[in-house]
Amino acid sequence: MTDTIPDSDAPPGRADRHAQAMAAPVSPVPPGPPASSGPLARREARLAWGMLFPTLFIVSLVVVLPLLAVFWISFKPVGLADLRPPEVVMREDLRGRPEAPGDAAEIRYRLRNSSQDIEIRGVTLADTLPPGLELAGELPEPCTLDGARLTCDFGTIEGGWRATLEIPVTVGATYLDGGDVAASAPRLTGTADNVLTNFDFTLDNFARVFDGGEFWRTLGITLFYTFFGTVGAIVLGLFAALLLDRDVRGQGLLRGLFLFPYVAPIIAVAFTWVILFDPFSGSVNALLIQMGVTAEAINFFGQRPFALIMVTVFAMWSYFPLCFLFILARMQSLPDDIYEAADMDGASPFQKFWYLSLPQLMGILTVLFLLRFIWTFNKFDDIFLLTGGNAGTRTLTVNVYEQAFAVSNIGAGAAVAVVIFGCLLIFSVLFFRYISREEGL
Repeated sequence: MTDTIPDSDAPPGRADRHAQAMAAPVSPVPPGPPASSGPLARREARLAWGMLFPTLFIVSLVVVLPLLAVFWISFKPVGLADLRPPEVVMREDLRGRPEAPGDAAEIRYRLRNSSQDIEIRGVTLADTLPPGLELAGELPEPCTLDGARLTCDFGTIEGGWRATLEIPVTVGATYLDGGDVAASAPRLTGTADNVLTNFDFTLDNFARVFDGGEFWRTLGITLFYTFFGTVGAIVLGLFAALLLDRDVRGQGLLRGLFLFPYVAPIIAVAFTWVILFDPFSGSVNALLIQMGVTAEAINFFGQRPFALIMVTVFAMWSYFPLCFLFILARMQSLPDDIYEAADMDGASPFQKFWYLSLPQLMGILTVLFLLRFIWTFNKFDDIFLLTGGNAGTRTLTVNVYEQAFAVSNIGAGAAVAVVIFGCLLIFSVLFFRYISREEGL
């Protein structure tokens, strides 16, 4: 019998292919989401959105509606008196002192348009004369009397309109026995356009905001206060976090003391600062004079440029505890092995901070800069309590208050608020486009 030697070049059989497939390593399939969601997943998604909808709706109303209202009012010539729709305001009284039947008197109606600019159409007055009073002369224009029913048709009245109607009457015994001219309330009718709800828009508010150089000076003051107040608070917070990053005796007490400027009532803190730096009775001025630093008292909150510097320092001191908490929490999460390796290599404390700590803190420092910049830019209460916006401390937020309430121009105040929103929007876009990209946020 002749042995058959298999040809090595022959194609492998089915058994050989099966053996090779079984022997070949199986590459694991990476886990991932399913290619398509099934009915159960879609049902769960609808249920989740249904449960979230009330919360999203309420948040949208709280955030979006006031913002839209500010934008709407900024294009309206709205004054403080225009927040309520125009109406005819009237007062009625009986002039004269009738003591006996047959005495003469006058029923007086004083009317005015509550708006100084908006007209009211179809204005009428209807009233009923009380028993015991009879007409004793000519009726003023444009009134008529039908029995005891008095009717006056004024038509269209202009803004700021005022009128006084005096109707002569004779007083009878019935009225003297307890009658009252105000027993029957007069009925006033009239229609007017509400400046808040009509579709008349204007750019006068923004023209007033940008008119002259006052806006740019205010913007410069705001940027100075915001930038240095933000950077100063972060630097102080970083310094405080470096001091309390290691275990020392009384660490908890020191942390509590560092939080005091942030948790203390702003009114009490601002009042304390004003008292301490008062030019007449303040302790700081007395100390500076005793030390020979200055020959006379300094009005820190009422003199340029000290007022702007002081409100900026106040912002640094008041809000560095927030930065301190964030930075300290991040520092305590840093690994210790890199610092041990740096100690073995002979790195100095400054080198460890500059090359190890600071690069790992840049993320939280960047976020703090964004938040503190926005919050400080919108700050109003600090400056208003310390200086009232005087002595070169008039920021944009103080300008909103002055336009809306001091000048009674709600539209101009809303226009300044829209400008603030635009400035912060531009800052946020630039921040997320350049700064946050470098920090990997």
